[in-house]
Amino acid sequence: MSKNINAIDELNKKILELTTLYEITKKLVSSLNLESILNSTMDVLANKMGMKRGTLTVLDRETKELKIEVAHGLTSEEKERGRYKIGEGITGKVLETGEPMIIPDIGKEPKFLNKTKSRGDIKKSNISFICVPVKVHNDVVGALSVDKLFSENVSFEEDVRLLTIIASLIGQAIKINQIVEKERQELIDENIYLKQELKTKYRLKNVIGNSEKMLAVYDAVERVSKSNATVLLRGESGTGKELIARAVHYNSPRADQPFIKVNCGAIPETLLESELFGHEKGAFTGAIQPRVGRFELADKGTIFLDEIGDISLQMQVKLLRVLQERKFERLGGAKTISVNIRIIAATNRNLEKAVEAGAFREDLYYRLNVVPIFMPSLSERREDIPLLIDYFLKRFNRENSKKIKLSPAAITKLIEYHWPGNVRELENYIERIVIMSNKNLLQIEDISLPRAESATSIKTSGIEFSANSSLIKTVEEMERQKITEVLKICGGIQARAAKTLGITPRQLGYKLKKYKINN
Repeated sequence: MSKNINAIDELNKKILELTTLYEITKKLVSSLNLESILNSTMDVLANKMGMKRGTLTVLDRETKELKIEVAHGLTSEEKERGRYKIGEGITGKVLETGEPMIIPDIGKEPKFLNKTKSRGDIKKSNISFICVPVKVHNDVVGALSVDKLFSENVSFEEDVRLLTIIASLIGQAIKINQIVEKERQELIDENIYLKQELKTKYRLKNVIGNSEKMLAVYDAVERVSKSNATVLLRGESGTGKELIARAVHYNSPRADQPFIKVNCGAIPETLLESELFGHEKGAFTGAIQPRVGRFELADKGTIFLDEIGDISLQMQVKLLRVLQERKFERLGGAKTISVNIRIIAATNRNLEKAVEAGAFREDLYYRLNVVPIFMPSLSERREDIPLLIDYFLKRFNRENSKKIKLSPAAITKLIEYHWPGNVRELENYIERIVIMSNKNLLQIEDISLPRAESATSIKTSGIEFSANSSLIKTVEEMERQKITEVLKICGGIQARAAKTLGITPRQLGYKLKKYKINN
């Protein structure tokens, strides 16, 4: 009979042990929030093992100190007191040796420090203490301990075995958490790095061009970046409107927030509303789940509406409300969504004529045209072409491991070309000749341009390229000649000349000294 009772007791113990392990395993895999799953683990131990108190201490690699990460049956003040040096007390000794320790009666153990002061007078407490190491890859990272009521007839072997298994599971959870945390931190660091790269890339000093018209653009960008005003970028295709839109954003207080681009002309009319405002599940056939629109994605940042002149009158009405109130509803939704966004729009169309023709709403035009910035065509800023050629050559040479150069005559031919596709066309052309060329120095006969204008129709400021001239020297000579001409027109009055050139009198004075121009 007694054998049967013992067998039943053993079976019940096994069932309890398996149930405990099952529940703890479920808790440990239920979330990536380490503190939450460890607290849940301590709750299971309290319920299944009759634990009065329990702690999980973790080693701080920097301070070389063990501190309580989670606990059961301790106040926050008691937890805070639970700090141990390696080798200090029972907990510190377990970390040092990597072996479990059992204290049957803590009142009779002088090495038991009771640092947390959670047990009162330990000599009268009748408490047993079991502590096992928590390991990750055989490296001891912490300790798991429990308090149980003392009994002389109780064997602790099964408790130690169970706690060792649980500590191993906790070690695996800590390992997974460390991997996830490392990857999360790497993503954060990469995000910070990329944001800094974007800020650097779109600083005004990194935008190429020293012509008078580009200086006016830089001045406008510098002024408007500090505000939240809506900006309307005007100019032909390929003039760099998106580049300037990004410069406005990354030089503004919103630089750390999203920059969301929408090419309104490239999205079909039937999809544009959903793209901009988002949609709810079931809003239309195929809307199997909710979708966040671009305006929501741009919250606290900037939305760039490219080709704004291409949207329909129906969409213009819906867009007008967002510009006025910064509020909208998702397609198929009733909830009004408010956003804090800066709006930058761009177009290559003549919006004034579109308003007259009834193709563009006048009220929307005035909402967009708060701060207009006009992007000059490349034919209006020919003095920037040598700088752009130099930049694109270096970039595509680096990308293609080449050392292509252009002869002075070849550069002259590129300057004289009218570039209907503007900077984008020049960029594509330089990339093409770098990729396709099988020699390092390209001459004028290697430059094949479509629809090339004759040299007589283009003024090149009378500058002659010599075989030894560099792009920088060429630009400097063009700048020197421009300053000289403007000074003559302004009767030698430097303040008037500086205003005409779009620079400050101080900058003009510096250039006069640099180029040794006698006023």
